[in-house]
Amino acid sequence: MHELSIVIDLVALCEENLRKNNKSKIEEVHLKIGRLSGVEPHLLKSAYDVYKKETVCENAKLIINLQDIVVKCNSCEKESILKKNEFLCPKCGSNDLEVLDGEDMYLMSLTMS
Repeated sequence: MHELSIVIDLVALCEENLRKNNKSKIEEVHLKIGRLSGVEPHLLKSAYDVYKKETVCENAKLIINLQDIVVKCNSCEKESILKKNEFLCPKCGSNDLEVLDGEDMYLMSLTMS
């Protein structure tokens, strides 16, 4: 379960941001997780809930925003959102696609006090 190692790094990043910003408490952690990132949001949430105890994130709410797959078709030049992992352009049916978003996980913001 690589989600636990992600959570360990995430909490360390939260601690670093608290120090840099002279804050004492994390209230919310906002993540963007792409559908192609390889991260399972429900497993990440479970790992977070277990690991956060007795850390700076102990009372922080984890907010996960799922990112759809955004592609650009190299045939018709249109950008589209894929709702399924079906890599065909919804406009022209081509499979010559470039993924623009949905492959990564990002820490989008922290609410600190």
